[in-house]
Amino acid sequence: MSIPDYQSVMLPLLKYIEDGREYSLAEIYDYLAKHFELTDAEIKELLPSGKQAVFRNRVGWARTYLKKAGLIEYTKKAHFKISSRGQELLKENPSEINISILKRYPEFIEFKNTRKNSNNTTVNNSFEEIDPEEGLEMNYQRIRSELASELLDTIKKCSPTFFEKLVVELIVSMGYGGSRKDAGEAIGQSGDEGIDGIIKEDRLGLDIIYIQAKRWQGTVGRPEIQKFAGALMGKSAKKGIFITTANFSNEAIEYVKLIDSKIILIEGEQLASLMIDFDVGVTTVNTYEIKKIDSDYFIDEY
Repeated sequence: MSIPDYQSVMLPLLKYIEDGREYSLAEIYDYLAKHFELTDAEIKELLPSGKQAVFRNRVGWARTYLKKAGLIEYTKKAHFKISSRGQELLKENPSEINISILKRYPEFIEFKNTRKNSNNTTVNNSFEEIDPEEGLEMNYQRIRSELASELLDTIKKCSPTFFEKLVVELIVSMGYGGSRKDAGEAIGQSGDEGIDGIIKEDRLGLDIIYIQAKRWQGTVGRPEIQKFAGALMGKSAKKGIFITTANFSNEAIEYVKLIDSKIILIEGEQLASLMIDFDVGVTTVNTYEIKKIDSDYFIDEY
């Protein structure tokens, strides 16, 4: 079974605590994971930010929404119980509990109204199936994806020389040793034997990484990688990075697994993603901080 959305969590959660006893959030996680027959991989699956599990995030928002509607009551840190209103709702034997049902309660309507934007228009209905935090993450990933696509299109229009300098700038920005001056020494030289850049793996230059940068429209095949591997052998080098704006064929990917030289293949999408991560060719427009209550601050009150 796939990870349920937060609305699907509400009814089984409320039924589990209908006896009026106080329950811990940990108990709820365990019960719901078994109820929805989730695998270990599904339980551990993270949001795009990598900072929180999808399942726990959705259970958390289900609990928040039930609380906003007055169907449960918080008792102490990470503990809660069903309210009399929640018990009354279960007596109706609902087939599900969703946003439409929660909207019958004025407290929830007031809570939802606080999510209107500055133009006084409500949140898009397409986000009703996901919780607000996931909605924010999805929007972030959409913006990032669109930026990566635009970035890649721009790169493909650049000159080969500019592209070679760009990839060296990126590798240095990722923390590899040497300077941009050192790294650029091989760029633009005649007879470079397929080497577009040189990076010192450490600041002392104890090892060298050679770079091949190709603006490519189709798929980069095994022959191109073989040529690069040959160029590395000519330099008595063991490490190389082949970066392209296109993709690599399966044969090319398999080939680098078989040879002694360590060659890293970076395709167009990964290139754009790395440029975003290390601020090469992009600039920050806005920064938003998402904050949650610090329960430890209030621990003496529990």
